[in-house]
Amino acid sequence: MLEAERTLNFFAGGQLEMGKIIVNRDRCKGCALCTSACPKKLILISREANSQGFYPAEAGPDKECTGCALCAEVCPDVAIEVWR
Repeated sequence: MLEAERTLNFFAGGQLEMGKIIVNRDRCKGCALCTSACPKKLILISREANSQGFYPAEAGPDKECTGCALCAEVCPDVAIEVWR
């Protein structure tokens, strides 16, 4: 994803979202540490396996991410990017 595309993804309905996470599906091994670290419980484990056969984390449907980056800090695979 290009930088410009990431920037455009911040806008939803003409308003700037507070934060956004991007999970690298191929890097994530589905340990679920991020799901318990998220204070808003916005991260879920996917029902679809990645190319390595793991079920990676993914951002949930809610758009209440604060951009606190706790999920990225606990990720042992460095698979989460946080945008504020």
